[in-house]
Amino acid sequence: MLVLAVDTATPAVTAGLVDVQRGTGAADPVHVRVVASRVRVDPRAHAEVLTPQILECLTAAACSRTDIAAVVVGVGPGPFTGLRVGVATAAAFGDALGIPVYGVCSLDAIAADAAADLSVPSTERPPTAELLVVTDARRREVYWARYRDSVRVAGPEVCRPTDLDGGPATAIVGSASHVDFFDLPVLPVETPSPAGLVRVAAAEVLARAVPAPLVPLYLRRPDAVEHAHRRLDRTGA
Repeated sequence: MLVLAVDTATPAVTAGLVDVQRGTGAADPVHVRVVASRVRVDPRAHAEVLTPQILECLTAAACSRTDIAAVVVGVGPGPFTGLRVGVATAAAFGDALGIPVYGVCSLDAIAADAAADLSVPSTERPPTAELLVVTDARRREVYWARYRDSVRVAGPEVCRPTDLDGGPATAIVGSASHVDFFDLPVLPVETPSPAGLVRVAAAEVLARAVPAPLVPLYLRRPDAVEHAHRRLDRTGA
């Protein structure tokens, strides 16, 4: 089954086509294969580059839009302006093609990528009992969540790095600008990948489940609203 995966919850604009199939059993529930992907790190270019990236993926994979059976989109948490681009684009593709659109927590996708990386044996990688995922929330804050055995056990929330207690986390993954705030081993995954996004939604996609409504995880009011309230406070209006 060919799935379109997009995410704009981080500075990376991510699009990809992923083939997902049922696995052979409980130990191998799904097979995920990236057919084509495009990732561009530019926090100010989400709207300009996302749709062209999707079209580039279709061209690279020699596929048409009608070959896509479902859409998976990261719904954040993320800054308002960038995040709504991905969610709106995913919804538009789903509506135009008459296919389901599944929203997943973008932090869950990063954790899924980290879990896939951990499944490959390495003598250089520390053992991980609990994983902390952090991404840039701007305003000197981070979005975060904690995972145990690939299951989210805390978050998502937003706070300053200095206010975030890593708890029992034994490794960290996510924004390269923020992982060094924490005295934890760093795993080499920074943003959601198309494969990670689809892994999170694979069970629903393969079951052709009716998706829940897309609800972006902003976790706070957008900057424009904050600034408007500050002006009103100053003027007394």
